[in-house]
Amino acid sequence: ESVLRSHRWRTAENSAGYLLPHLRTGQDLLDVGCGPGNITADLADRVAPGRATGIDSAASVIDTARSDINRADITFAVGDVYALENPDDSFDVVHAHQVLQHLSDPVRALREMRRVLKPGGVLAARDADYSCFSWAPRDPLLTRWNDLYHNIARRNRAEPDAGRFLLGWAQQAGFTTIESGSSTWTYADPESRAWWAGLWADRVTSSSYADQAIEYGLADRTDLDAISGAWRRWAEQPDGWYAVLHGEMLAWK
Repeated sequence: ESVLRSHRWRTAENSAGYLLPHLRTGQDLLDVGCGPGNITADLADRVAPGRATGIDSAASVIDTARSDINRADITFAVGDVYALENPDDSFDVVHAHQVLQHLSDPVRALREMRRVLKPGGVLAARDADYSCFSWAPRDPLLTRWNDLYHNIARRNRAEPDAGRFLLGWAQQAGFTTIESGSSTWTYADPESRAWWAGLWADRVTSSSYADQAIEYGLADRTDLDAISGAWRRWAEQPDGWYAVLHGEMLAWK
């Protein structure tokens, strides 16, 4: 629930602004790792009457997307980014938000996304860079949270600092025309602090973060409860400030 809560907050404006100037009516769009479909629906509005397809590896998440966003112009399906079911040259736009950081072979995934792009089509990818997250006031337990996130991701053969590698990964995947940039989410007012901190306070104790931290022997319940409490205390600080850095990449076939 805490993960889906985060995904439902995301919109095309706050999570895919770098792509929006390149969207046109009538384009066919694939949203890889679509989650509950919020960004997919926003992007679909901009390419209509083009078709929009959202895929995710988790069947339960696709069921949620279909339930939350029941629209004839959007297709949601379970999919594998390493083996997309679409033929070559199927889409004008392929979009992936916070996907590559979770993969053990992001270059292979990018090659597969490139395969389904039409000639002249654009791939858009955005991923966080956890090593560049910044916050105040300093708290060693929040530093512990970030370190633990890195350790869990690396045990999963994933890259938590994916944002800085998007350009290089795209080059390795065969793209030659690439634009690379960055943007941030910033939480520095009482409402946004409460939302961001509440989200992570829950994820630290009730999500795969918690399950894997314990399974891998990286933390115990006492550790996780302490980190969760630190998030809630941080939200109450009047000088609380948090910035999340994302790498962004546009690549044309």
